[in-house]
Amino acid sequence: MRVATVREMAAAHGMRLPATLTREYPPRFDAADERGWFRFQRLYDVARACVRGEADMRRIVREAALDDGAEGSRWLEIQVDPTSYAPFVGGITPALEIVLDEAAAVSREPGAAQVGVVVAASRMRHPLEARTLARLAARYAGSGPGSVVGFGLSNDERRGDTAEFAAAFRIARAAGLASVPHAGELLGADAVAATLDAAAPDRIGHGVRSVEDPRVLERVVAAGVALEVCPGSNVALGVYDEAPDVPLRQLLSAGAVVALGADDPLIFGSRLVEQYETARSVHGLSDEELAGLARSSLAASRAPADVRAAAEADIDAWLAG
Repeated sequence: MRVATVREMAAAHGMRLPATLTREYPPRFDAADERGWFRFQRLYDVARACVRGEADMRRIVREAALDDGAEGSRWLEIQVDPTSYAPFVGGITPALEIVLDEAAAVSREPGAAQVGVVVAASRMRHPLEARTLARLAARYAGSGPGSVVGFGLSNDERRGDTAEFAAAFRIARAAGLASVPHAGELLGADAVAATLDAAAPDRIGHGVRSVEDPRVLERVVAAGVALEVCPGSNVALGVYDEAPDVPLRQLLSAGAVVALGADDPLIFGSRLVEQYETARSVHGLSDEELAGLARSSLAASRAPADVRAAAEADIDAWLAG
């Protein structure tokens, strides 16, 4: 969400936002006792609670596509847990259909990024619920804008047993969906290994801590699993102390497929372009290497062939310029 949007929604619904989303924005995670996952989750939950119905849901999807398009992105895979919005629209099926309908509509607008949808289950809830969501995702599986393109697993990776979600990922993979769980952010390389075993991922959200065990990193590279590396949030959440500590260069040198991400621009106050700027200024990536990151992001996505081709042409033009 745009910060202006969460403020407007809060006002419309008579809700009070914390100072970190108003006069003290963007939030800062400076002190050790305030830094980390729990503070992030509280802010995220506050923002999500401001989404109270179909109009709000459509607005979030539309603005995300327009903002990403304005920044130069051509394809957006937006993640949603329909259970969060089901109480306001009559169930998880209507919640997902609203997101898909708006994703299809905004994808036709000039200047917007085209939008595919990832349905995500929460580690905080029972694995049987994940199976229900996987079956729902499978019903709407597709390959273009306005369809479900992947299935994920999110929230605090220190909760739940990853192996118990394996059945949900089998359902999703059988429907042709990309497997895109989160792992290897709050927990180390063992969590990445467990995710490789349970979810057979195409991509892993974060996965940066695979560098802590060369054998696990070798498995990631050998399997061609893409890692969604989000430098800004890694530092904000205390995964790494300073920007140079994020192992971007180490992952690339090992041969890992990397797709840069901004994680949550509302909470962290930085968008995708800033992650590329960090890759250049902090990690010393050249123009050719930055272009390589953009290309690997496309390769790791479920973007349609025509979208990929147009984006590849844009990357070539940028390099030539």
